[in-house]
Amino acid sequence: MTYTKIAVLAAGTVLAAATLPATATAAEFRLPAFETVKLPNGLTVYLMERHEVPLISVRAVVKAGAVNDAAQPGLSNLTGDALLLGTTSRNKKAIDEAFDFRGARLAGGAGAEASTVQANFARKDAAALLPLFAEIVQQPSFDEAELAKLRDRKVIGLKQAKEAPRNVVNTYYRAMLFGSAPYGIPASGTVGSVSALKQADVRRYYGQFYRPDNAAIVVVGDFQKDEMRRQIESLFGAWKAAGPAPQQQDNGKVQADRSRVWLVNKPDAIETTFLIGGAGIARNDADYVPLQVLNTILGGRFTSWLNDELRVNSGLTYGANSQFSVLSQTGTFAISSFTASAKTGDALALAHKTYQRLWDKGIDKATLDSAKAYVKGQFPPRYETGEQLAGLLGDMYASNVGREQIDNFTRDVDSLTPERAKALVNQHFPRNNLQTVLIGKADDIRDVAKKYGDVTELDIGTDGFQPAAK
Repeated sequence: MTYTKIAVLAAGTVLAAATLPATATAAEFRLPAFETVKLPNGLTVYLMERHEVPLISVRAVVKAGAVNDAAQPGLSNLTGDALLLGTTSRNKKAIDEAFDFRGARLAGGAGAEASTVQANFARKDAAALLPLFAEIVQQPSFDEAELAKLRDRKVIGLKQAKEAPRNVVNTYYRAMLFGSAPYGIPASGTVGSVSALKQADVRRYYGQFYRPDNAAIVVVGDFQKDEMRRQIESLFGAWKAAGPAPQQQDNGKVQADRSRVWLVNKPDAIETTFLIGGAGIARNDADYVPLQVLNTILGGRFTSWLNDELRVNSGLTYGANSQFSVLSQTGTFAISSFTASAKTGDALALAHKTYQRLWDKGIDKATLDSAKAYVKGQFPPRYETGEQLAGLLGDMYASNVGREQIDNFTRDVDSLTPERAKALVNQHFPRNNLQTVLIGKADDIRDVAKKYGDVTELDIGTDGFQPAAK
């Protein structure tokens, strides 16, 4: 069988992939060299040699997630976990024993836009576990009895999740921002939708989306590239796709034409959990790195403005933060915290006032330099191990991120000036028509909610995350 070599991506003059760690210092940070191969069946393969430790990390990434669940929320999540329940020739117990006996790890799951199966094992165990990994990805059995037990556990988890608002506030927030668009579909589903899922649904979903022309295999670790390429070709080359390939779809845009508040009533609540924000950026946005610096100042570390004001100075909460949550086509931004019910008005007012500092006072050079140093110390260690690098390559595949975003990290941080920071704040931080989710005792906070936009009330005990149909 032949293959098509797309590119061998060099690490540059600073760092040689096979001889130096991913980060010698923050100033030298570069993504190590890796090779991208396309097999005749359409499967994308990433190979990155790392010889520091005798370990191999491998993962299969499929471009399918909650955005593809349509009328069956939770189906991608159930399918992703069900891949680990056994294959057509081995049951779950045999697979678990094969990995556990060797001290290896196997995991799987699905998110908003991608599903992953991943394994980490010693180099000496590759001959036994790599074929088993390929079998798990390509020949799942979806045993009916095991699948039913998994589904029932997920339903129990969904029922319990709403007991703790912080478990579900982000799901309500995304449902609010994206409405009925694919990005608004809850990744874990609802009690009703998951309870209704059958073995036939899982098999149909697997057949539709788990196919070589919609997937990538990532291998990072202690191996010889040419030998590993031949192994992957042997193990996955016969994987065939049936029917037309999935087409790219529009997963939705943030709805923020006016200020809105979703007030989610939890009658027994003694505190209010809240998110405030709006539209963010896509994962492959050119400003992804500098925005991490700016968000660090606002709410991305313990000494951030938000945490200082809401926790340290006022004692209104045990913690406050902000975050850009990125997706492949767009993203969201949110300030998040929680406070005692009686302090809800004070906490929201102070959160808004602190956020407004981005425009009223801006970011001075000393504050910016501190955040730049912090981010330069925090960002590179996220990609030191083989497992972390495999995750990064899988993310790059699923979200169409080029390696230049990583390679230009130091440049993008160092070149950030107060003037550039001001422009980025105006461009990317939502200022008008803010969207708010409050989860708490509605009778105690209803009047506060009205100050921040048009209020829609929901009940946390109602299944799902959308308002009841009128």
